[in-house]
Amino acid sequence: MPSRFPSLTSWHTRSNGADGLSPPPHRPLSAHGGFRRLYLTLFFSLLAIFWTGLVASWLIDDWREDHYRQRLASGPMALLTSLVASQPEGSRDAWLSAYEDELGIRLALSDSETLMLGFMDRRRLSRGDVLARQAQGEIGWQLYQRLPGEDDSILVAHFTGLSEQQPLQLVSLLRQWLELSPDEERETRFQELRSRISLPMGMGSGTPPGLSNSQLTQLNAGHVVINVVAERSSLGFYAQFSGGRWIMVGPLSPFESLPILTIAMVMALMLTMLGTAIYFIMRSVEKRLTRLEQTTASFTAGDYNARVTIQEGEYLTQLGLAFNTMADQVQAVLSSQQDLMRAVSHEFRTPVARVRFALQMVDDMSESPGIRRLLKGVDDDIESIDRLIDEILTYARLDSATDGLLPLEPVSLEVREIADRVVETLTPLHPQLTLEVTGGQDLNVHADARYLQRALQNLVSNACTHASSRVHVRLLGDERLVYLSVEDDGAGVPPEDRERIFKPFARLDDSRTRHQPGIGGYGLGLAIVARIVQWHHGRITVDTAPELGGAQFILSLPRHYEVVEEYV
Repeated sequence: MPSRFPSLTSWHTRSNGADGLSPPPHRPLSAHGGFRRLYLTLFFSLLAIFWTGLVASWLIDDWREDHYRQRLASGPMALLTSLVASQPEGSRDAWLSAYEDELGIRLALSDSETLMLGFMDRRRLSRGDVLARQAQGEIGWQLYQRLPGEDDSILVAHFTGLSEQQPLQLVSLLRQWLELSPDEERETRFQELRSRISLPMGMGSGTPPGLSNSQLTQLNAGHVVINVVAERSSLGFYAQFSGGRWIMVGPLSPFESLPILTIAMVMALMLTMLGTAIYFIMRSVEKRLTRLEQTTASFTAGDYNARVTIQEGEYLTQLGLAFNTMADQVQAVLSSQQDLMRAVSHEFRTPVARVRFALQMVDDMSESPGIRRLLKGVDDDIESIDRLIDEILTYARLDSATDGLLPLEPVSLEVREIADRVVETLTPLHPQLTLEVTGGQDLNVHADARYLQRALQNLVSNACTHASSRVHVRLLGDERLVYLSVEDDGAGVPPEDRERIFKPFARLDDSRTRHQPGIGGYGLGLAIVARIVQWHHGRITVDTAPELGGAQFILSLPRHYEVVEEYV
């Protein structure tokens, strides 16, 4: 084969470009990456939700710990503020100093301005709540609470640590405070104190439940008794009054933060279930969109019978119905146009035949050379009209994909034999041009002989119409495809017009000459080629001829013709 023959790789690359009429081979939506991007977006969204949930769990746990701390501090602070408020103003500092060492808690009175508390903190204190803040620059916590009945007197308690003696001393102090009131007012004072705190407290008489004999002995001796409930991991404090009455503070349970691993596992399980549900939903939507896309591709490729299968109650039902309605309307419009085109073309044949018969009679009756010359021109114009009618009918027949008017009869054909026949037919009509065929020996294709020859003849005729001196037909094939390239040394086809020229009645320049015999000049030749190639499941592209410099039309056909059943 000559070295100037273009390589199969370059032909195959150009035949899959964007210059041809037919759309590229269909690939489902997921193959284009649209749904892969959607799945990745959902995955990263779930991952972001997972980390957001962990951070939120940590913040909630921190809030729970702060709430537990304030709840635990509400009892001692309510007791201390009640005791301080009951003291005369002049002796409060001495009382605080006396009980600091006994309780192991630093106590002081202050106000909101001195403490530089914010609006929200002052508001919480005005409601009687306890503020718990980590001491700045020191070890421990600072607790704040307003004295009952006073506007801006705030008790500050600084805990540097928690010892076993502190709760015992506080419960003992509570008992002393209650014993200062008469017996008939003791219950009322206790209830008032309990209403200000969040700790469980109770008062009763007789034998407290759940205490052992040794604990009862200590209780009767006037000691504060600690009762540990192992099953509930809680502590209870008991103290007894004179007359058999006793008080209980508790049970108090230690703060238990939520384990991060447990939170992560629960969230991972929930997100996995959510992600699985979303995946199956999106997978179902993807299948239906892919089916709709395939139907749209079939409709775009010329199968105007393609419709979306509608199932009641499924996703995208309305979209499928809308597509089918649109397809019905488009098909009806195209069928009307094709019927009109065929009817008008058929109706033209009779008057054209009559005019031609009349001209023949006038030509037989006249001996004038001038009249005969005029009649010859009119006859040529009528011949052009007749060829145009033939082309219109041919295109209408090829374009009738919906009514089955194109029964192909594919057989095994010698490509070189068809190319030689076309060139042999057109060479006498274009004596000023050099037409040649290279390649294609022993190259077979499974196609309809009549339509394949018509397509190649249209391409060569188009090349002859625009060539300056030379037209070259190149033939090549591989295991799957056969390539027929028609090149000329004319002006070529601008890139912006390489799709438009395959549309019916499209011409690059209306001023082009049409004196050459053949089908050129009507704007239907390349449209017919495109339809023939489409019916054969092939592809037609146009490029710049690598050697001749003009236009290069590459027709690629599958070696074996197969009936394609469109997925609907």
